Amino acid sequence: MDILTAAWEQLVVLLSSPFKHGLVPFVLKFIPYVLFLELPVYFFILMGVIKYDLRRHQDGKRMPPYHPKVSCIVMGYSEGRDIGLSLLSLAEQLYAGQIEILAMIDGAQKNIDTYNAACQLQDRVDRLPRRTLRVIPKWQRGGRVSSLNAGLELATGTIVLNIDGDTSFDNDMIAKVVRHFADPNVVGAAGNLRVRNAFQSLTSRMQAIEYMLSIHLSKIGLSEFNVINNISGAFGVYRKSFVRRIGGWDSGTAENLDLTIRTKHYFGRKTGLRMVFEPEAIGHTEVPATFLGLLDQRLRWDGDLYYLYVRKHPLSFTPRILGWRNMVVMLWTGLFFQIVMPMVIVVYTLYSLLAYPIDVVLALWALVYLLYLAIMTIFFMVHVTLVSERKRQDLKLLPVVPLVPVFTFILRLWNAVATIKEVTMRSHLDSSMAPWWVLKRTKF
Repeated sequence: MDILTAAWEQLVVLLSSPFKHGLVPFVLKFIPYVLFLELPVYFFILMGVIKYDLRRHQDGKRMPPYHPKVSCIVMGYSEGRDIGLSLLSLAEQLYAGQIEILAMIDGAQKNIDTYNAACQLQDRVDRLPRRTLRVIPKWQRGGRVSSLNAGLELATGTIVLNIDGDTSFDNDMIAKVVRHFADPNVVGAAGNLRVRNAFQSLTSRMQAIEYMLSIHLSKIGLSEFNVINNISGAFGVYRKSFVRRIGGWDSGTAENLDLTIRTKHYFGRKTGLRMVFEPEAIGHTEVPATFLGLLDQRLRWDGDLYYLYVRKHPLSFTPRILGWRNMVVMLWTGLFFQIVMPMVIVVYTLYSLLAYPIDVVLALWALVYLLYLAIMTIFFMVHVTLVSERKRQDLKLLPVVPLVPVFTFILRLWNAVATIKEVTMRSHLDSSMAPWWVLKRTKF
């Protein structure tokens, strides 16, 4: 408590005489990163959200009817009976077209419970009009990419959805997202993901806010300018002919971001192509309920970013391939925000600890916290006010918002750890998403 009291007194002193006590020189070290590199991204996203809100009210919900056959590739591995939530939520969609559900059970020999749970729904789904369920056992495990590409070969629909076996959906999801493909220039769409176990723990609550802001709100803003940064591996939608043309999903990890990048390779060559985000197409997915489980997940996710951006696709960052807008946004929100910025935060954290007394460090951190708390609060209220379809549910998370800047800071430091691990150990080759005999074929 003595340290906190001293920090508070130091903060008052710093704010009262910023030039005299060295606050301004320290803040100036952060301005190039926060003011000139981070805040413009937040402003860009907010402008896209406002643009979306104005367009939505002007255009209404008028979109041409479009009901192609849809193939849902559901990746099952160790979900057990829970895979039934995903399969039934797809079979019971309020959609006038045909829905083909391909339950790809990876490593079915060891995951017999998941296989049996899917098989038990066969008759129930097939009795529904215009719905079919095919349970495909892959007796030997091949990983996510293996399941996706096998499903792509078996799919007979015009539109394909890649879906995780632990993700369920609102019953109008397919109708909402597929309508965009009436435009022949739309080659992919991202669905909106919510946290199904949001109120299970404090960790899941903070992830629920993270998903609201980084998926729901941010992708609305990016989509308005046709610069979607990623189509989720848990819930993505594609025109089947286009995915087949570019060779399907590639081996390795983070196959969803890899496919997004390879799709954007066509944007610089053929004008008019689009990937969209549909905020009204809602999926509900499970997230780690413990903080250690979350760190384990993000160690893999964040390490994969370096693998993709630096090892696999370094030559992609050119306007000739991506077009100017997508190149700038990928450099800014991808390479810088997700790889460079965490390393910068680590360096400044260590620098402040070595260069200033602890009470001064805590006071400076308090200033940084207040800045990010203001940003998070603005984004949260914009989300609830303008785009949320579950306002009462989302407002229940408001008491957790003050913890989100600390949560984000820790995850950014952990991002740096994941990046260092990938740089030194090529950790993407040690992933739970695929067995070693598949990952060893990865060339990067």
